[in-house]
Amino acid sequence: MSGSSARELAVSALSGASKVEPKFDFIGSAAQDLFGSNVFSLKEMQARLPKAVYRSVKQTMESGEALDPTVADAVAAAMKDWAIDKGATHFTHVFYPLTGLTAEKHDSFLVPDSEGAAVTEFSGKMLIQGEPDASSFPSGGLRQTFEARGYTAWDVTSPAFIIDNPNGRTLAIPTAFVSWTGEALDKKTPVLRASQALDKQVRRVLELFGHGDIARISMTAGCEQEYFLVDKQFALARPDLMLAGRTLFGAAPPKGQEFDDHYFGAIDERVQGFMMEVDRELYKLGIPARTRHNEVAPGQFELAPLHESANLAADHQQMIMTTLRRVADRNGFLCLLHEKPFSGINGSGKHLNFSFGNATQGNLLDPGSTPHDNAQFLVFCAAVVRAVHLHGPLLRAVVATAGNDHRLGANEAPPAILSVFLGEQLADVFDQIASGGAKSSKSLEPMQIGVDTLPQLPMDAGDRNRTSPFAFTGNRFEFRAVGSEQSPSGPITALCVIIADSLDYMASELENATAGGADLNAAIETLLKSVIETHSPVIFNGDGYTEEWQAEAEKRGLANLRTSVDALPVISDDAVVAMFEKHAVLSKRELESREEVYFEQYVKSVAVEANLTLKMGRSQVFPAAVRYQGELARTCADLKAVGYTFDTDTLDAVTDLVKDLQDGLAALQKVVDASPEGDLHAESRYCCDEVLPAMLTVRAAADALEELVADDLWPLPSYQEMLFIR
Repeated sequence: MSGSSARELAVSALSGASKVEPKFDFIGSAAQDLFGSNVFSLKEMQARLPKAVYRSVKQTMESGEALDPTVADAVAAAMKDWAIDKGATHFTHVFYPLTGLTAEKHDSFLVPDSEGAAVTEFSGKMLIQGEPDASSFPSGGLRQTFEARGYTAWDVTSPAFIIDNPNGRTLAIPTAFVSWTGEALDKKTPVLRASQALDKQVRRVLELFGHGDIARISMTAGCEQEYFLVDKQFALARPDLMLAGRTLFGAAPPKGQEFDDHYFGAIDERVQGFMMEVDRELYKLGIPARTRHNEVAPGQFELAPLHESANLAADHQQMIMTTLRRVADRNGFLCLLHEKPFSGINGSGKHLNFSFGNATQGNLLDPGSTPHDNAQFLVFCAAVVRAVHLHGPLLRAVVATAGNDHRLGANEAPPAILSVFLGEQLADVFDQIASGGAKSSKSLEPMQIGVDTLPQLPMDAGDRNRTSPFAFTGNRFEFRAVGSEQSPSGPITALCVIIADSLDYMASELENATAGGADLNAAIETLLKSVIETHSPVIFNGDGYTEEWQAEAEKRGLANLRTSVDALPVISDDAVVAMFEKHAVLSKRELESREEVYFEQYVKSVAVEANLTLKMGRSQVFPAAVRYQGELARTCADLKAVGYTFDTDTLDAVTDLVKDLQDGLAALQKVVDASPEGDLHAESRYCCDEVLPAMLTVRAAADALEELVADDLWPLPSYQEMLFIR
């Protein structure tokens, strides 16, 4: 079947498709009854475990204390019975290798007995530890090919759950993944270590403020997930979407997002059916999906869960991405999580909203109604500002991917320069402190709308700034530079470490001052003034998209790491290594391994896209253009034969573009063939500076041809079709 035939059939099938048939009884099945039904929760444990075992496990989950190994057999037996009651036949240790994806190996509960029958078996040892092959996952040199041992270790703080499948169910147990040497091979282990480091340093500050009853401190996170939906019939005719997750060719449609009519618009019935099914699946997994809506770009949508502890939120994000893809496939869509699937319209992010606190002191980034009087909040907030100023390059590095490079810095996403937006009220308080002491907070009067029948609305402390990569939004910060396809674990780990390190400095300064006889309030005032004066260059409340800000940021000494190739070396910087080792989160070897893995992923991503550009350009775009060129040439010859005078402008334009395409493909092939080998840094720089520009040259000719070639000859589903036909 030709590409154009595939396009015609897809459009025809979609235009004649019936409306979505209901799959579930949403009226007779309340969401609250569904929520957590596939989770081995504390409530389920309490019902099935002996009281002493339940108390021990709960203590570990809530306080972070070491797990009592003697309870493992009892937990395993109860977990197995629960899973089998749910219809599970297998179990798997779910883990998150450095690929950024979810990994799982399924083992059956069934074990043959001596009488030719079978029994079910699941011991405490099987619960606590698994042993997948570590040599086949990227490790950045931590494991060699012949060194196969790797271990999964049960993470009791993240509940086990059931994976549904139309043909059966599987018990899934979240685990950490480490090597035979105990080094982290995954995304989860650093999050757990970094959470411990943050807990330790926050406690020091709280103790200075006189708190004695301090529950376990954790970072809380809520990740807004943006994504695109494309009908699968179109996607199957686009090799670039199927293999690279983004379009390598595609002319802009006559209408894009310029009317802003898709943003928060009424949700298409078919898309809403997909969203409802996603919510249902997430509810069963205990994932608190809260918000769903149309995003800015046509075909783009967003899902946002409520805040949870950072480790659980990271696990749930992996499940959300998996669920979006699975449910999309069942509904005839391809879900695109790539940061920039379509050129010329907004890409997708995963905005990481975070705070930190506990059950006894609450949210420690809540300023209250008078933040100038809230010394405890000001210390914690100033520590975050200091951390971002000192370690902005690291935050840029942990969101560095080939996909995110297409998004960061464009007029749709935060710039690659890390700055902090505080809002009008908080910025004023910090200015007062720098000038000698905060005496007041700007009052928040009710909003005046001017319509008597509308209720008075309380005014927030400041407007939002969507151009800021790191914004304070009332009682939390929002790190907006995280890519939509990324695991949030890397950014969460980095945030925990840099904030813990900053709090270590703040606590030490206050401890030393009070030990020398200084009054605590005076010591706090002195410390805050010093921190704000030193680190105020990172505070910026203006438009981060302007060229003026680029120049101003350079004057302020803020790094502008425009590409992943510029940013990734920061991961193994001496100061970063020293900080991570100081807080026992990642060793020098572990950090260097991650840098190597991420450089390797960058090179491989660009290589796949370059080869796809060559294949699609030669086997799809070029033949279609030449066929149209031939049609034009024959028409011109026929007209000339009968004596008509005419111009050949269209033929000339197509001929020139065909030559440009042919030359561009030949040049790209030479660039690909000349790629250096053996040095990942050199390979990455070459991909960035040589391969990607060569691909863009090919695309420019192809996209120009798409505007001229007869529609019935063009083989690739167009932007207009993919973005607007559902």
